[in-house]
Amino acid sequence: MPQSIDLLVFPRWLVPVDPAGLVLEDHALAVGGGRILDVLPAGFARQAYAARETLTLPHHALMPGLVNIHTHAAMSLLRGIADDLPLMEWLQNHIWPAEGRHVSREFCADGVRLACAEFIRAGITCFNDMYFFPDVTADAVSEAGLRAGVGLIVLDFPSPWAQPGEYIHKGLELHDRLRGDPLVRAVFAPHAPYTVSDGPLVEVRKYATELGIPVHMHVHETSGEVAGAVQATGKRPWQRLKELGLVGPDLIAVHMTQLTEAEIADCAENGVTVAHCPESNLKLASGFCPVDKLLKAGVNVALGTDGAASNNDLDLFGEMKTAALLAKAVANDASALKAHEALRMATLAGAKALGLDAEIGSLAKGKSADFIAVDLGTLNAQPLYNVVSQLVYACHGAQVTDVFVAGRALMRERRLKTLDESAVLANAAEWQQRIAQA
Repeated sequence: MPQSIDLLVFPRWLVPVDPAGLVLEDHALAVGGGRILDVLPAGFARQAYAARETLTLPHHALMPGLVNIHTHAAMSLLRGIADDLPLMEWLQNHIWPAEGRHVSREFCADGVRLACAEFIRAGITCFNDMYFFPDVTADAVSEAGLRAGVGLIVLDFPSPWAQPGEYIHKGLELHDRLRGDPLVRAVFAPHAPYTVSDGPLVEVRKYATELGIPVHMHVHETSGEVAGAVQATGKRPWQRLKELGLVGPDLIAVHMTQLTEAEIADCAENGVTVAHCPESNLKLASGFCPVDKLLKAGVNVALGTDGAASNNDLDLFGEMKTAALLAKAVANDASALKAHEALRMATLAGAKALGLDAEIGSLAKGKSADFIAVDLGTLNAQPLYNVVSQLVYACHGAQVTDVFVAGRALMRERRLKTLDESAVLANAAEWQQRIAQA
């Protein structure tokens, strides 16, 4: 007798991500209890399983949900507020003042909902966030049905979320609240070496080790940041983080555009993940992350969009293409960062950074059923010779039609299932009026 299960998916192509570059044709994905029960030939699937629901996708590639390793989700409400400016001018003269006027629990709730809707539409099923009111972010993520690492932000100065000395305590309270949540987990998020002093970083190191959670931090984002640290302390920020014990396999170091050969070797030796945000770095002229050198050294490099205020979209398909093209230009080597490597950076590498690679990031028996369907029957995807190359170099988030997290549909045939798109848009319009008039 066929086994009764929840769902059988029959795509034109199935892209498991691991092994690298593999594309399966005439295969099916069997789902039950929120997990992948099997990946098997379609004929065998029809004999072995009796599904309560069948999803047939004759023009689609089925692949793991994308993992966006660095975001500031609530900043979607600041999209386009200050463009074409260098990082510190952008931050100090525009973003930080706007945040001071507007950031609140309501701002973060509405901003995260807007980002979550965009994430789902672009096939992002998991994201790693860093922003104020992480408790509000956690609630909004749960409402949307996504998977996320919620940043326990740490700063030396007061914010709407906390006062100096309160950040870690409030973060630990949220970590305790989220303990056992199957989709939302806490991640320490000290903002950057130039905004967090030694004392709090020592505490972060202590609690991250004790609780077994990652540390997510902007590091070596610009040459000015590095030069300023050397002038003030005689040390590059990386050296300081090493001395404080922050450099290790639980560190997600964001941007990393200014690296020496020795620092690249440190990343490899210590199992650090580099979170690469190519479009944000290009827009702010922050520098170029040496992705090819990092990969050749054996470093885990994952992809992030950064926030919509500096990108200005949250499309990880676009980020894959930009990352691949930029890596080739920086390395002066057209073979640098091949398509299958870029795809891994947007899926399994991000999962590994969050300690979730046994759970998500590839399509394999026993893993959570986090997957997306990408329509390759569109004009921009024709003719099709190589599915993986097409996903990386020709596709965009608007081609995602169906999104599942832990077997639950978040989008079907481009219709959001867990969020009210009209309400999300109305809230965004209200915030635009409020912010523009301030």
